[in-house]
Amino acid sequence: MVIMSDYHKSWALRYIREAKDELKMSQKTFGHIDLTVDAARKAQAAIYYSLGEPSYIESIVSAVAEKTNLVENPVLRCLIEIDRTLQRIESLPVSASEEALIEADEIVRIASKIVDLLTSED
Repeated sequence: MVIMSDYHKSWALRYIREAKDELKMSQKTFGHIDLTVDAARKAQAAIYYSLGEPSYIESIVSAVAEKTNLVENPVLRCLIEIDRTLQRIESLPVSASEEALIEADEIVRIASKIVDLLTSED
Protein backbone atom coordinates (compact mmCIF):
# COMPACT_ATOMS: atom_id res chain seq x y z
CA MET A 1 0.00 0.00 0.00
CA VAL A 2 1.34 3.39 -1.02
CA ILE A 3 0.73 6.36 1.24
CA MET A 4 0.04 9.48 -0.76
CA SER A 5 -1.48 12.77 0.28
CA ASP A 6 -4.91 13.62 -1.09
CA TYR A 7 -3.37 16.71 -2.66
CA HIS A 8 -0.80 14.74 -4.69
CA LYS A 9 -3.32 12.03 -5.54
CA SER A 10 -5.88 14.51 -6.86
CA TRP A 11 -3.28 16.29 -9.01
CA ALA A 12 -1.91 13.00 -10.35
CA LEU A 13 -5.40 11.84 -11.32
CA ARG A 14 -6.28 15.21 -12.83
CA TYR A 15 -3.11 15.38 -14.92
CA ILE A 16 -3.48 11.83 -16.24
CA ARG A 17 -7.11 12.49 -17.15
CA GLU A 18 -6.13 15.71 -18.95
CA ALA A 19 -3.23 13.95 -20.71
CA LYS A 20 -5.58 11.29 -22.07
CA ASP A 21 -8.10 13.92 -23.20
CA GLU A 22 -5.46 16.06 -24.93
CA LEU A 23 -3.99 13.02 -26.65
CA LYS A 24 -7.45 12.13 -28.01
CA MET A 25 -7.88 15.72 -29.20
CA SER A 26 -4.49 15.59 -30.86
CA GLN A 27 -5.44 12.39 -32.66
CA LYS A 28 -8.70 13.96 -33.86
CA THR A 29 -6.87 17.03 -35.15
CA PHE A 30 -4.43 14.83 -37.05
CA GLY A 31 -1.54 15.08 -34.63
CA HIS A 32 -1.48 18.74 -33.64
CA ILE A 33 2.04 18.66 -32.23
CA ASP A 34 1.46 21.26 -29.49
CA LEU A 35 -1.41 19.21 -28.04
CA THR A 36 0.68 16.08 -28.36
CA VAL A 37 3.58 17.57 -26.41
CA ASP A 38 1.21 19.01 -23.83
CA ALA A 39 -0.41 15.59 -23.32
CA ALA A 40 2.97 13.98 -22.77
CA ARG A 41 4.06 16.72 -20.34
CA LYS A 42 0.85 16.28 -18.34
CA ALA A 43 1.42 12.54 -18.21
CA GLN A 44 4.91 13.18 -16.87
CA ALA A 45 3.49 15.58 -14.27
CA ALA A 46 0.97 12.92 -13.23
CA ILE A 47 3.80 10.50 -12.54
CA TYR A 48 5.75 13.10 -10.58
CA TYR A 49 2.72 13.99 -8.43
CA SER A 50 2.05 10.32 -7.74
CA LEU A 51 5.65 9.91 -6.54
CA GLY A 52 5.74 12.99 -4.32
CA GLU A 53 6.68 16.61 -4.80
CA PRO A 54 7.07 17.21 -8.57
CA SER A 55 9.82 19.82 -8.32
CA TYR A 56 11.87 17.47 -6.14
CA ILE A 57 11.36 14.49 -8.48
CA GLU A 58 12.19 16.65 -11.50
CA SER A 59 15.45 17.85 -9.94
CA ILE A 60 16.50 14.29 -9.14
CA VAL A 61 15.73 13.12 -12.68
CA SER A 62 17.64 16.05 -14.20
CA ALA A 63 20.65 15.64 -11.94
CA VAL A 64 20.99 11.91 -12.54
CA ALA A 65 20.36 12.22 -16.29
CA GLU A 66 23.16 14.77 -16.62
CA LYS A 67 25.67 12.60 -14.74
CA THR A 68 25.30 9.23 -16.40
CA ASN A 69 23.57 7.12 -19.02
CA LEU A 70 23.76 3.98 -16.90
CA VAL A 71 21.06 4.12 -14.24
CA GLU A 72 20.48 0.96 -12.24
CA ASN A 73 17.25 1.96 -10.50
CA PRO A 74 14.42 0.90 -12.84
CA VAL A 75 12.02 3.62 -11.70
CA LEU A 76 14.58 6.36 -12.16
CA ARG A 77 15.64 4.87 -15.50
CA CYS A 78 11.99 4.98 -16.66
CA LEU A 79 11.61 8.61 -15.55
CA ILE A 80 14.80 9.61 -17.35
CA GLU A 81 13.70 7.84 -20.53
CA ILE A 82 10.33 9.61 -20.42
CA ASP A 83 12.10 12.94 -19.99
CA ARG A 84 14.47 12.26 -22.89
CA THR A 85 11.58 11.15 -25.09
CA LEU A 86 9.72 14.35 -24.25
CA GLN A 87 12.74 16.44 -25.18
CA ARG A 88 12.97 14.57 -28.47
CA ILE A 89 9.24 15.08 -29.19
CA GLU A 90 9.54 18.80 -28.47
CA SER A 91 12.33 19.14 -31.03
CA LEU A 92 10.47 17.34 -33.82
CA PRO A 93 9.27 19.38 -36.79
CA VAL A 94 5.55 19.72 -37.43
CA SER A 95 5.90 17.26 -40.31
CA ALA A 96 6.76 14.53 -37.78
CA SER A 97 3.52 14.89 -35.85
CA GLU A 98 2.62 11.23 -36.37
CA GLU A 99 5.90 10.12 -34.78
CA ALA A 100 5.30 12.53 -31.90
CA LEU A 101 1.80 11.15 -31.45
CA ILE A 102 3.08 7.57 -31.24
CA GLU A 103 5.73 8.53 -28.66
CA ALA A 104 3.28 10.61 -26.60
CA ASP A 105 0.73 7.79 -26.66
CA GLU A 106 3.33 5.45 -25.17
CA ILE A 107 4.21 8.00 -22.46
CA VAL A 108 0.54 8.47 -21.56
CA ARG A 109 -0.03 4.69 -21.40
CA ILE A 110 3.01 4.19 -19.14
CA ALA A 111 2.03 7.13 -16.95
CA SER A 112 -1.51 5.85 -16.67
CA LYS A 113 -0.29 2.47 -15.44
CA ILE A 114 2.05 4.07 -12.91
CA VAL A 115 -0.60 6.47 -11.61
CA ASP A 116 -3.19 3.68 -11.39
CA LEU A 117 -0.73 1.52 -9.46
CA LEU A 118 0.26 4.26 -7.03
CA THR A 119 -3.19 5.74 -6.46
CA SER A 120 -5.13 2.49 -6.06
CA GLU A 121 -6.42 1.88 -2.58
CA ASP A 122 -6.19 -1.91 -2.57
